[in-house]
Amino acid sequence: MNAYINTYELLCDAGDTKSLMEAIYSKESALVIDNSYIEDASAGLGKMEYENIFTAMDEVTAKVLKNSNLENFHNTLLILGSSVGGMQECEQIFYSEKSFKNIDSNRYSMNALTDHLMKKFHFYDTRALSTACTSSANALLLAKRLIEVEAYDNILVMGVDGLCYSTVLGFYALGVLSDKKCTPFDTHRNGMNVAEAVSALLIQNVKQDSSIELKGAGASSDAYHMTNPDPEAGGAIASMKNAMADAGLETDEIDYINAHGTATLANDRVESLAIEKLFGKSVYVSSTKAITGHTLGAAGAVEAIVSCEVLKRSMIPPQTGLKELENQNINVPLQSIETDIQNVMSNSFAFGGNNTSIVLGV
Repeated sequence: MNAYINTYELLCDAGDTKSLMEAIYSKESALVIDNSYIEDASAGLGKMEYENIFTAMDEVTAKVLKNSNLENFHNTLLILGSSVGGMQECEQIFYSEKSFKNIDSNRYSMNALTDHLMKKFHFYDTRALSTACTSSANALLLAKRLIEVEAYDNILVMGVDGLCYSTVLGFYALGVLSDKKCTPFDTHRNGMNVAEAVSALLIQNVKQDSSIELKGAGASSDAYHMTNPDPEAGGAIASMKNAMADAGLETDEIDYINAHGTATLANDRVESLAIEKLFGKSVYVSSTKAITGHTLGAAGAVEAIVSCEVLKRSMIPPQTGLKELENQNINVPLQSIETDIQNVMSNSFAFGGNNTSIVLGV
């Protein structure tokens, strides 16, 4: 049984799906320079306009249901990937009241998000995954496997993360947070931009006219270091190979890679090396995090939606912010390229050396 992405929607710093794609192709970054999170320091961030993460989830989920062939989600499994769960709301209470007293522990965990959506939309069942920045990519991988074994007909995959002091300050402490808008793959890049997003994709076992097939999903765990990737790119190479093997495709059949491309020194160097070793210059590569920032646990789902749009539009996204490409042995376009696109790969890499790649196609 094949898995098909039949409808989707998101909210991020650039807006909804349509607005995001317009920003990507016009190279208009939605990132902002913010000085409210770190004392005496600025940070480039991707900030949404919304009431709170729960209302944002409601809006995106309702849009997906409206645009689907379903009357409700009563026969649909929800799989949600997040790195912070309900931490945002709990932080707001703590910082405003200077006390833990009024924090509801049930609103803090990963399950706080799925529990909220279950009460609102009455899903058949829910699962919450947290594997750092691969969370929603792994949710897609799991959804594909469950569809293939006919465990479910309908699965809603969501990636959700709101901005939190803990994540912004955590990445600042690691020395990888940029005080400017990030510039993936640039020789002079100086770090990432933490961001937030809500994204949702309806995966089904029936193909529709506008379906994008979730052809392959692969993962690996190099366990090289708590935060740094394997400098020889073994884990990244393995996840991409595993995804292609699952899809039954060879390297010359991948037309575009939506790279993890966080703009940290280590990630971009290693991911570039992995792509160079596997593909050389045969495939177009760009990172849309120059527009969205790094939405952490939501990134896999956000960039799966971007990849679906790339396939539908037959248009390779340009690399925003790039002035001097560090690795000259990969093919990073500076302008949009209209071309035939059959298969797209999207990479998500995370702390602890856990890596996930997915392959989408028409």
